[in-house]
Amino acid sequence: MTVFPQLVIPETLAAGPGPGNTDPRVLEAFAGAGVADHMQKDVLRGMIESKLMLRELWGTKNVYTFGVGGTGWSGLDCVESLILPGDKVVAFVNGTFSSIDGLTIRIKASSLDDLAADSLNPKPKNVITIDTPHGQSVTGEAVDKALAEHKPMWAFMAHWETGSGRVNDIKGFSDACEKHGVMGIVDAVSSLGVGDFNIDDYPGVVAWASCPQKGVLSLPLTYAPVSFTDKAIDVLKKRGCYTYVHHPIFEARHWGVIDGKDVDTPTYHRTHSGYAVAAFHEALRIILSYGRAAKANDYSYHEKALRQAVEGMGCEVTSDMPSLIVLNLPGKLAGKEKELVQGARSQGFGIWPTLSEPVQVRIGILNQLSADQIDEIASRFADAMLAMGAEFDKQQVMSQLKSYYAKAA
Repeated sequence: MTVFPQLVIPETLAAGPGPGNTDPRVLEAFAGAGVADHMQKDVLRGMIESKLMLRELWGTKNVYTFGVGGTGWSGLDCVESLILPGDKVVAFVNGTFSSIDGLTIRIKASSLDDLAADSLNPKPKNVITIDTPHGQSVTGEAVDKALAEHKPMWAFMAHWETGSGRVNDIKGFSDACEKHGVMGIVDAVSSLGVGDFNIDDYPGVVAWASCPQKGVLSLPLTYAPVSFTDKAIDVLKKRGCYTYVHHPIFEARHWGVIDGKDVDTPTYHRTHSGYAVAAFHEALRIILSYGRAAKANDYSYHEKALRQAVEGMGCEVTSDMPSLIVLNLPGKLAGKEKELVQGARSQGFGIWPTLSEPVQVRIGILNQLSADQIDEIASRFADAMLAMGAEFDKQQVMSQLKSYYAKAA
């Protein structure tokens, strides 16, 4: 029998699109929770309080707002469970992750014949995919045109597409859904906890999903926030869905939402972890104490600083997300993106390439909202580029970065 040595994972700087850098208070809440079962009164109280804090963070009065245990894909699977085989759907895709959402939708909307024809990549005729080129945003005009032409039951879009670093037109999407009587579903994995928006301002969207590891910053993996309007829940009650674990109505009961109302005594759905509840609760407390608008402003402020720094190194930035920079390397390093990223990661600097063509470099600033932290990210990226043969004056770049913060101060 082979018994391996104890696993030791070193501390790294998570400077990619996510997971982000977990606040030590979240880890302390996770590790400090007592051993308790999933129906213990404090665990349930934590779930109910988290549900209420989530409503404030989302900016919603939706009663069906809660967390789905797991990663962002768990939350997305929950909201996309509204889609049944044969439903007509228009999916707007402009990057890696909206593409995976599109595959999920094709699977859920497929007939048995569709699945039999290609079980791993079905292509049902009732799902229409509208592709937007990498590096471009989905526009309201494009959504309106597609919904007018295809007249679907559902429409899907990512709010912020992390694969390409683009912000999509959520107002245009919602307005078009309302105009054409379509129910919108939105992937808000990258925007919740980073942007300052109220989902109730977008009535064309009936279901939203996010994740625990980006703006909410609730690691170890805890809960993926979701929110459903009454309209979505009414459709679900009438038609049902093909899941038990991620069934929105069943899931909500454990968070104290039963028959569309808040209750004091939740009912069992599946086993939840007191550790996860404690961490999720603390992450929400931290972000609400910081202030949603203040955090959004800080992300934009520090993204601008890092953007100027990498441009000073000769890079071309193609993204417009406030928590993520997606860039092309200067001519001499073009084509060496993955090699540069691997070299940086070997030094504990966790940047990422894009996961689909064209290959670019992604640098994130999740929970890195100070001048010192941005200075470290810029310095380590400069070192990675110089090690690959880039030609620029690092001292000048870092001096300009300091000047940016000095002027703001």
